[in-house]
Amino acid sequence: MKNIFAPGAKKVYRKTVTPADQAIFHGEVLHPVCSTFALARDFEWSSRLFFLDMKDTDEEGVGTFLHIDHATPAFVGEEIVITATVEDSTSREFVCSIEARVGARLVATGKTGQRMLKKDKLASIFSKPKE
Repeated sequence: MKNIFAPGAKKVYRKTVTPADQAIFHGEVLHPVCSTFALARDFEWSSRLFFLDMKDTDEEGVGTFLHIDHATPAFVGEEIVITATVEDSTSREFVCSIEARVGARLVATGKTGQRMLKKDKLASIFSKPKE
């Protein structure tokens, strides 16, 4: 892993809220706004953007934790700007604070953790145990 980002480095991911991002459970739209679980996906992606620049060909990142405080709604058709900021980076661990906004409105804040592992190690971890 190339440790090329210092604390304070930022990556920005822009996402337009779609109907598929709504809070939908078992086919029923619960709330017609961006769901917390859609934000979770996009929070992880925004911090992964660092790993795309950092990983070697024999490595892959894996999420280790995710925390979200959902403050206000983001509506279908609105663009969410998600900013990931490096808080801490060690030889294999990476922590980002995340902020999501629609214009000046704060939608959510949070934190993600990721770890870089060798692909063969991940393949071993992700192999289904024999019964």
